[in-house]
Amino acid sequence: MSVKIGNIDLGEFPLLLAPMEDVSDPPFRYVCKQSGVDMMYTEFISSEGLIRDAAKSIQKLDIFEYERPIGIQIFGSNIDSMREATQIATKASPDLIDINYGCPVKNVACRGAGASLLQDIDKMVQMTKAVVESTHLPVTVKTRLGWDDNTKNVYEVAERLQDVGIKALTIHGRTRSQMYKGQADWTLIREIKRNPRIQIPIFGNGDVDSVAKAADWRLEYEIDGIMIGRASIGYPWIFREIKHFFKTGEILPGPTLAERVDICRTHLEKSIAWKGEKTGIFEMRRHYSNYFKGIPNFKEYRMKLVTLECYDEILDILNEIKTKFEIEMA
Repeated sequence: MSVKIGNIDLGEFPLLLAPMEDVSDPPFRYVCKQSGVDMMYTEFISSEGLIRDAAKSIQKLDIFEYERPIGIQIFGSNIDSMREATQIATKASPDLIDINYGCPVKNVACRGAGASLLQDIDKMVQMTKAVVESTHLPVTVKTRLGWDDNTKNVYEVAERLQDVGIKALTIHGRTRSQMYKGQADWTLIREIKRNPRIQIPIFGNGDVDSVAKAADWRLEYEIDGIMIGRASIGYPWIFREIKHFFKTGEILPGPTLAERVDICRTHLEKSIAWKGEKTGIFEMRRHYSNYFKGIPNFKEYRMKLVTLECYDEILDILNEIKTKFEIEMA
């Protein structure tokens, strides 16, 4: 059976790309889309930033036809601002609007946004209702198990947010106080999925970093799909590998070095096309060590890649990596 968010058909067991600050921009989304991800989100966008017309927030609204279906994710602490931001985001024509009630980072959570709303469910429900009423698009939510171990209230959150009209819920299997530490616990996610009152798709998020985990947890936790974040950084192939396994039962071999170089180059080209040469090259620097993780004696090449400022010179280094390591690894 297909999983649907409103009228959006995501196929039988969708894989979603998590919204990640400073990572899931259009160049990164492009390489993930090529690997077969079923649905993506923008980086999370501050509602206050959108209302103030802040350049960084407005730029995050950039979406492209080939990315569909795609959601714009917003966060904020003020209900009126969230209402207004929803109307602005709707004009950018995404396929859905997603609300972030999961971000644990201090400058979000300590300003009363993101995961901090898990401490005030009434306000969370009011805010969600305001967003749902401010757009014709489906509204979804991403959240966590609760604020800390004593307040794992996501079971109640799921029911109440469904009641005010959300069309899907993604749950990260940690509390806010855990940040990204410790292990994600998906048992509560399964309880929500088994709740006969819950009719909307429930997606699991947190710690899925291999084909085996995706396959095991799909069965064990009974979710409708999986959202992957950190494991896709520098390794967009994870989507392709999981989908191939679900379809055939076979484990695909990992990407060759040539493929790593090619995707890295594509990512760089898209980054330059989107942000201009100077910023595009600068913003790509955080990705190199992820693309070439595990390659022996890579340090000197990494140092070059993160200091060069000219596209042609970076291209030369990427080609050199391809040639040198292919010979060594043959």
